Amino acid sequence: MTDTDLARLARESGLERVGARPPLGEYLVSVWKRRAFIYTMARYRVQASVEENRLGLGWIVLKPILNALLYGFIFGVIMPSDTRPDNFIAFLVAGVFVFEYFSKAFGMGSRAIVGDAALVRSLNFPRMLLPVSLITRHVMEMVPMMVVLGVILVIVGEPITWWWLMSIPVLAVMTMFNLGVALVVARLTVHLRDVSQIIPLITRLFFYASGIFYSLELVIDDPKLLKLAQLNPVHDFIALIRGYMVSGNPVTGFMWWVAIISAVVMLTFGVWFFWKAEERYGHD
Repeated sequence: MTDTDLARLARESGLERVGARPPLGEYLVSVWKRRAFIYTMARYRVQASVEENRLGLGWIVLKPILNALLYGFIFGVIMPSDTRPDNFIAFLVAGVFVFEYFSKAFGMGSRAIVGDAALVRSLNFPRMLLPVSLITRHVMEMVPMMVVLGVILVIVGEPITWWWLMSIPVLAVMTMFNLGVALVVARLTVHLRDVSQIIPLITRLFFYASGIFYSLELVIDDPKLLKLAQLNPVHDFIALIRGYMVSGNPVTGFMWWVAIISAVVMLTFGVWFFWKAEERYGHD
């Protein structure tokens, strides 16, 4: 009996090749069934990161605060005053905190598979669990960050309103987008390790293009060019959080449309793109 005959006999008998990629629907169901593992792994990594540093959980919020102080000092001095709103501190801090959420998903997502190569090679499980657990970890870390953001906004004079609760659906949509991004870069880095070298450059590009320390509306006069700049979903997530939590920053339907469509498209593509290479993880 030839190898071809054996392969046909195996398929007819319901046998599957080791490491074979299941259909997408079945694959996603298997990921959902292991949601307890996702949560436990995310919580363990949060605890591990806390135990590694003396300040523990404090670094989760200290880092964006220090970044805000640094950018505020530098750009608050060298940037023209007509390119930033009157409540510049609240504007800047909100932008830095939200951008930190995206940059973590983008940067750490690239190491979701290659950083756990030993686990990937030794155990049989849906590899999507790793980037999903990574984003779950970031969600856990985002909770204290938003609490601290609220405290800072109150300190600098922003009133607490019911509109602050709208940050929850905004961050939920952004989490979908971040997961899609993490899935894409997780696969790309497995096949092309050089991708990890350009991720900091792309992150910096998003940072400067998303209006962290300046207002796009005050900088760009051309309405068409402004609309083009507002197609950047990272900018729109930041703008939505500012709109609901920082006074003087209007929310538009266009921002919501860009945010939702970008999140759905990125997550859908990310899931499909990552699943297509399921058989190759741990072998490249």
